[in-house]
Amino acid sequence: MSFAELGLSSKVLAAVEAAGYTNPTPIQAQAIPHVLQRRDVLGIAQTGTGKTAAFTLPMLTLLEKGRARARMPRTLILEPTRELAAQVQENFDRYGSKSGLSVALLIGGVSFGDQDAKITRGVDVLIATPGRLLDHVERGKLLLTGVELLVIDEADRMLDMGFIPDIERICKLVPFTRQTLFFTATMPAEIKRITDQFLHNPVQVEVSRPATAATTITQALVHTKSPPAEKRVTLRRLIRSAENLKNAIVFCNRKSEVAILHRSLVRHGFGAVALHGDMDQRARMAALESFRNGEMPILVASDVAARGLDIPDVSHVFNFDVPVHADDYVHRIGRTGRAGRSGWAFTLVSSADGKHVSAIETLTGNKIPFTGDPPPIEGDEEEEIHAKPRRGRRERGGKTEEPRQQGKGREARPSRERDEAPKAPRHEPQQAPEQRRPASSRPHRRDEDDGPVVIGMGDHVPSFLLTPIRRKSNG
Repeated sequence: MSFAELGLSSKVLAAVEAAGYTNPTPIQAQAIPHVLQRRDVLGIAQTGTGKTAAFTLPMLTLLEKGRARARMPRTLILEPTRELAAQVQENFDRYGSKSGLSVALLIGGVSFGDQDAKITRGVDVLIATPGRLLDHVERGKLLLTGVELLVIDEADRMLDMGFIPDIERICKLVPFTRQTLFFTATMPAEIKRITDQFLHNPVQVEVSRPATAATTITQALVHTKSPPAEKRVTLRRLIRSAENLKNAIVFCNRKSEVAILHRSLVRHGFGAVALHGDMDQRARMAALESFRNGEMPILVASDVAARGLDIPDVSHVFNFDVPVHADDYVHRIGRTGRAGRSGWAFTLVSSADGKHVSAIETLTGNKIPFTGDPPPIEGDEEEEIHAKPRRGRRERGGKTEEPRQQGKGREARPSRERDEAPKAPRHEPQQAPEQRRPASSRPHRRDEDDGPVVIGMGDHVPSFLLTPIRRKSNG
């Protein structure tokens, strides 16, 4: 089947042809005709199947007739993350360049004033995250009573992020007669309840069994020890020994671990960028762009990047942490092996991860094999795990830095033993230099990858804080 047989307008067909596409994916071939017939659609598809175009292309055709009104968008698309929302906007820009339709993006990290101005002029397509959309509604700047078509994308991710109450509220604000397109990769009970409540006699389109990985992905488990430093060593060995590695996404369970691992990889000479929810919007988009264009071959990310991002040619995925939720494993490794390409997914597993691995194998219905240990890199393990404490200046990222001092950042706090030691009375005179505790016996603490940090206070406390102050008597 070709795109010409689906009923799309000539303008949309020309844009699709200009983009280099000739044949629709299975979900596009099944969903587009029903969308053009104004039917509600329930689409169940794993990532990388082309579902974004399955609703953007027919929407462009339907919107060619009609005109937007101020503060009343004609269509509304809800996405769980800023990155996914921006990605959908890129699809409308690509395929709707000749349509003359207005598109607005409502996401966090962007000025309310700029967004208000676009809404006031009137938009045909409004793409938003639930929280920012409701902010505009509550401020009286946006009316949803003119919405003709509502798209809820990545619904199971919405559930994971706690957006279901917001989704229910938004569905009650749009007209009852609107057309609804609902896309999800899995169908947990809560998602089934939402579809039963807000979709009217929907056509269900399912292109693959939920919670299955593409057959083009080679999956493997890799033994590692639990300490994070040892896991980082294993990961570096794995990356260096991987065959056909063009680029890779490395997933962590926590945002803090993303930052630490990113810093570690950069220190050891890898071209890497980080992506997690605490980064501002400009930094997140810059990181994604540098990864997409190949400037940085490694993206270290939390699960904010696990679903729906359009990075079509990722060769490898590494799970630094085994995901707590089995569904997340499927979405993570779905970043590779897309559009029929080969991909590789490796998961670092310690003795404490057995329960989570079993849950993943139960969900996917496949046993994931263990692979051999990656070959050692001479000097790598010694540098990070067994390095002896050292004083003075140290190297970091190509620059020479002084040791961190007391009170400068969280890493330089005194140790627990120091905090619990009895404090000297304020009236005692300062110790003579020869009575101070020798530097070699002061406590040290590892600072993740960056070597030891001296945390003794003796050399850093100004003398006036330890010298008694005598006040003059009023008499």
